[in-house]
Amino acid sequence: MRITYDREVDALYIRFGDGPVTTRDLGEGIAADFDAAGHLAGIEILDVTARLDQPNLLKEIVLENLVPPATSKPAA
Repeated sequence: MRITYDREVDALYIRFGDGPVTTRDLGEGIAADFDAAGHLAGIEILDVTARLDQPNLLKEIVLENLVPPATSKPAA
C-alpha cells in the first residue's frame, strides 16, 4: 500500500496495487480505481484539507509498503 498527498492539487491517493486501472467516480471529488479483475486498486480524494476541516493537518505524506503487524499469541 502507498499513501501520498499532493499539496499542489490538495489530493490524497491511497494505492493498493499497481498496473492498469479503470477509474470510477464515486461522488464529488472522490474516485476509485479498479484493476482488470475488478478489485479496488486505489482511491483518490480531492480537496482533502477542506473535507478534513484541518488545513494544516496534511503537509506531506508518503507511506509505502505498509504491512500490518503479525498477531502474536500471549505466552502460556
